[in-house]
Amino acid sequence: MRPYLMFIDTEASGLPKKWNVPYSQDDNWPHIVQLSWLVCTRDGKEVKRQDYYINNNDFKSAASAIQIHGITEEFRQRRGKDRSAVMSLLAADLLEYSPLIVGHFTELDLHMIGADFYRSGMENPALTLPSFCTMMATSHFVRNPQMKYVRLGELYSTLFHRKLENQHNALADAKATADCFFELLKNGDINDAKIENQQAEMDKVKAEIKSTGYGIPVLIVFLLTVLIAFLL
Repeated sequence: MRPYLMFIDTEASGLPKKWNVPYSQDDNWPHIVQLSWLVCTRDGKEVKRQDYYINNNDFKSAASAIQIHGITEEFRQRRGKDRSAVMSLLAADLLEYSPLIVGHFTELDLHMIGADFYRSGMENPALTLPSFCTMMATSHFVRNPQMKYVRLGELYSTLFHRKLENQHNALADAKATADCFFELLKNGDINDAKIENQQAEMDKVKAEIKSTGYGIPVLIVFLLTVLIAFLL
């Protein structure tokens, strides 16, 4: 396992209409409205957390999405930051920590950040990093034969015997994903071999993402990141 792990979660303006079309088909891919990530050491110590809303006015969230995450247009316009600034900060942490990226339904989160890196005209550093999905790794926890995977809230309550509060807030969900990951690691449900074995599947996801966009050299992203971070 890498020295650092990044637990990431996104809340979006909706869901993708199709999963195999280029990011240039902008109306197919929802926009991130909240992006949060935690950086932890492999022994579970949190070293950084970031939580941002995005206030660009080039999209509106579907009513069904607002009903789930509660992030209204007025709220994100008032509390948010520019997309490019937020994505630059994420790129900086991906480059600095070179982490294992962990999510619950990581495929969706990778596509969401991929689409917004594309919209920002930036290279996507996540494509060069290993990733892991706690949803894919915990299918043996499923009790409903009609379901293939467990939701994050269900996994959390199974592991900790209490309800996950503030679900569909990206920061709360990223923290819950971290808690679940380290509990699964402690219990032996996750180990280095299982993380490695999942890479082939995650590489397929990243190959799809690579075929959808373009970028600018990572060095330029890093320099822009330093400048924007200084100005924020």
